[in-house]
Amino acid sequence: MESSKQSLVLLPGFLCDQTVWKQQIAGLSGIAETHCMEWGPEHNSIVAMAEAVLQSAPERFALAGHSMGGRVAFQVYRLAPERVTKIAVFNTGADARPAGTAGEDEERKRRALLAIARSQGMRPMAVEWLKGMLPKYRQEDTALVEEIIAMFERKSPDLFEIQMLALLDRPNASPLLRMILCPALVLTGFDDAWSPPGRHLEMAQSIPHSQLVVVPKCGHMSTMERPDEVTVAMREWLEYSPE
Repeated sequence: MESSKQSLVLLPGFLCDQTVWKQQIAGLSGIAETHCMEWGPEHNSIVAMAEAVLQSAPERFALAGHSMGGRVAFQVYRLAPERVTKIAVFNTGADARPAGTAGEDEERKRRALLAIARSQGMRPMAVEWLKGMLPKYRQEDTALVEEIIAMFERKSPDLFEIQMLALLDRPNASPLLRMILCPALVLTGFDDAWSPPGRHLEMAQSIPHSQLVVVPKCGHMSTMERPDEVTVAMREWLEYSPE
């Protein structure tokens, strides 16, 4: 008998894997058949990541991306909008790297983390990276912090550099937003310093059939920091049927 569950493709962010989506995979198992992408060295651009999704995904699928994965989700829709039934993006952005000083600052900060990864190892890099990733009130959550650090430790400095360059060269998806016609969920944490609520409000206002969710007491790693709230939002998004 054909399954009534939706196909859901999950896209992790920079140096992340299915650990990011663990709680949602379990919480949505009754309504979704999930497939989580794993980024490797061959996925050396946002476009290459999107093409890999389309090669491995079912013919029609719902799509959710966190952080860098959100940018990949936009690119998947750009390449094959007819295959995407619904789209959700978390703690992300649609813009290209800004020109001038802002773009130079972004590259400098990313390269400083890469230098730590190469000279000291992935764990010291992760400890430094988490200072901006999580709000201060979550940095004492030992279990959460250790799970994130362990995830990054499973990756290599070489993969860090590959994904860093892919992000620095990211396409500008802002003009695409108004052309996204499927049901969309746009979600971030209230205290996400990297991907703040204001940016997500702008994206949601540009996407015709979108819902904005801002999760309170939450930073950049929303799916891990507030898994129950994120799962509820995803369930409503998956179960939504346009009139």
